[in-house]
Amino acid sequence: MNWIQLLSPKRFGDKSEAVVANDSRSRFEQDYDRLIFSHPFRKLQDKTQVFPLPEDDFVHTRLTHSLEVSSVGRSLGKAVGEHLLKKYPQLAEAGYTFHDFGGIVAAASLAHDLGNPPFGHSGETAISSFFTDNPKGQEFQKLVDQKEWSDLISFEGNAQGFRILNDDDNGGLRLTFAALGAFTKYPKSSHAPRDKNRKSQKKYGYYRSNLEQFSELAQTMGLKQLGDESWARHPLTFLVEAADDICYNIIDLEDGCRLGLVPYEQTRDLMAAIIGENYDEQKLERSDDVNQKLGLLRALAISQLIQQCVTLFLEQDEAILTGEFDGALTEHIPAGEALNKIASLSIEKIYRSKQVLEREAGGFEVIGKLMESFCMASYTKYYDEDAHTPRMKSVFRLLPQAIQSKLRKQKTVYELLLVNTDFISSLTDSYAIKLYKTIYGFSLPTSKV
Repeated sequence: MNWIQLLSPKRFGDKSEAVVANDSRSRFEQDYDRLIFSHPFRKLQDKTQVFPLPEDDFVHTRLTHSLEVSSVGRSLGKAVGEHLLKKYPQLAEAGYTFHDFGGIVAAASLAHDLGNPPFGHSGETAISSFFTDNPKGQEFQKLVDQKEWSDLISFEGNAQGFRILNDDDNGGLRLTFAALGAFTKYPKSSHAPRDKNRKSQKKYGYYRSNLEQFSELAQTMGLKQLGDESWARHPLTFLVEAADDICYNIIDLEDGCRLGLVPYEQTRDLMAAIIGENYDEQKLERSDDVNQKLGLLRALAISQLIQQCVTLFLEQDEAILTGEFDGALTEHIPAGEALNKIASLSIEKIYRSKQVLEREAGGFEVIGKLMESFCMASYTKYYDEDAHTPRMKSVFRLLPQAIQSKLRKQKTVYELLLVNTDFISSLTDSYAIKLYKTIYGFSLPTSKV
């Protein structure tokens, strides 16, 4: 792989290979702005990151998490870019600057959670479980091919994000190839054989419906093909992944401490292990405000992790370009062991806390029922009219006009099911609960006099 191809500013739909530069904003900065103002991004403000929103303190949503990941990603990208420009003079000759590296990683990082459904991982599992565990969902296996079924039974937020970013009916964000490449954490299809030695093949990154697009993307940027429907990662993806790993490890721990799930002293010691020689207990103890202390610890820990990830990336630059290096940067840096301890503690004290488990259990029920209601209402309308009962007609009418329009255009059962998955995975937590209550009669609308 080579950097000139990898930094492609091309977008799907460009009429020629030549890309017109914009003097005021680079195409990569345009990517960032398109995402910030997009409807799918705005919905992240009401999607749970880890905790349901408590009344007594502020914790992170998917939106604030995405903004923070993007900030860290920009820092990683600019630092790496500054060194790569010296190592590869042809980049500067082609007009690229370290700001371009930062812009690409910032945009991809901003979009990294765009495909996540309501209620986090329990929402993902609930969507998949409709097809694997619900008798009504299992019937659809007879109506799609094997590769399509592979998509349906393992809902993947990363693949859903790629679909959103390239769906003209969803706003047509049309990001640059470089940003889309950096965004794609798992550059393989759900049906492609998995190499367990590669972190990039742990999951999949695009649906069968996007195979043609991703193939064009990979070919244009010269991604190394590893097998049928699988490629090596875009190098900047490692920085996007590192930004996410840094933020959710450090900031989930911070949130857990603020909510009283993890003692301050334990949180302090875990972050101090990352900060290392820059840890100054006397400076920390000048304030009596725990929130200020946590803020200082967080800033120092993130700064240290950024430096270590940049150093490792530059050391592994050539192995990354050949596709030989395929692991998470945060697992191979000096602070990797300290991060592992934070991850283990977070699983025990935070992710399995009562409030998180209650939210996940409730979310699983809500999403599972919505999948059943809308998939069956849509299927019977277009493929089994005799079974399209009055109740199903009412449910179908609850779908937004844009979704109904997409359903009218669908040509296969697979496409119909993906459109329903588009709708349900795009819901905010609050609206998913509202729809569930409406359909199942727990809350009926009342007229205001």
